[in-house]
Amino acid sequence: MKIFETDRLIIRKLNENDADNYFDMMGNPNVMNLLPRNAMSRIESNDHLAGFLNPIDNNSDKKVWGIELKTGNELIGICAFIKNNHQEDEIGYRFREQFWNKGFGSEIAKELISFGFNVLKTNKIIADVDVKNDRSVKILAKFMTPREEFFNESDNCTDRRYEVSSLNWIH
Repeated sequence: MKIFETDRLIIRKLNENDADNYFDMMGNPNVMNLLPRNAMSRIESNDHLAGFLNPIDNNSDKKVWGIELKTGNELIGICAFIKNNHQEDEIGYRFREQFWNKGFGSEIAKELISFGFNVLKTNKIIADVDVKNDRSVKILAKFMTPREEFFNESDNCTDRRYEVSSLNWIH
């Protein structure tokens, strides 16, 4: 089921057929080190995916969707809207390694923010990123303003929090 689309991407609900491509992403140390988190085993990846297969409504605190190209039907990444520990609306995204450096991160970040303001009717959106994740830092800086840096104990890294309000969103 399609949630929304961009120029090149379809954002949709995850399904069981995504398991191989999901593991290709979640089991890849190059992808997971950017979070920074450990790569998942196949069993961990399958269990993680299974947690997102139940129907998610727009009132849920955790919305995780699959990303696919309009020209194909394979999972190339995931994106999410979650409520963080401060009950703020936070976006996130992750792509399989072979889909890096193609502009998909900027495309999905921009459309996630628009979707949040226009469809979910949130007033402010944040995103946290490990300061060492140069690609995502550049992407978020295009659309959001840095608010603070803090030590993320659960991931053992320094994160930078970005934010944008609906009043400042003109894209």
